[in-house]
Amino acid sequence: MNLFILGSLITPGIGLIFWTGVVFLLLVGILGKFAWKPILNSIKTREQGIEDALKSAERALNDMRELQSNNEKIMNDARAERDAMLKEARETKDSIVAEAKQKAQADADRILSGAREQITAEKNAAVAEIKNQVAVLSIEIAEKILKAELSNDDKQKALVTNLVKDLNFN
Repeated sequence: MNLFILGSLITPGIGLIFWTGVVFLLLVGILGKFAWKPILNSIKTREQGIEDALKSAERALNDMRELQSNNEKIMNDARAERDAMLKEARETKDSIVAEAKQKAQADADRILSGAREQITAEKNAAVAEIKNQVAVLSIEIAEKILKAELSNDDKQKALVTNLVKDLNFN
């Protein structure tokens, strides 16, 4: 008996299968009409949202790449401008240094020339003064010699006679 009860529970009857099929088809119809469309619409909406988000992320990635490219271009331009400014500054510095050297050389040449002229003038003045002193000394020596030579009358007469003879011959 136990087997019969078990067997009847395991094998369903034809009515049960019919009603189960009718309920299943009715459930599928109701779900198809009321549940599947909203579920499929929400899935499509979600799929569209994911697709839009992916497109937006791709656009953002492209924008980021473009910004990065622009940033690199700006950095390269800034580097080139900096290098040009440094080169110009170096050239300006070099020209200022060269101009200062030329000016210093010209000033040194002018000072040297002035010093040479002053030395020459002082040398000429010293030579003239020495000549004057030599002339004065020579006159003083000649005067002393003449005084010593002409101290007596005989020597004076002899000197005058010699001078007159020299004048007559010249």
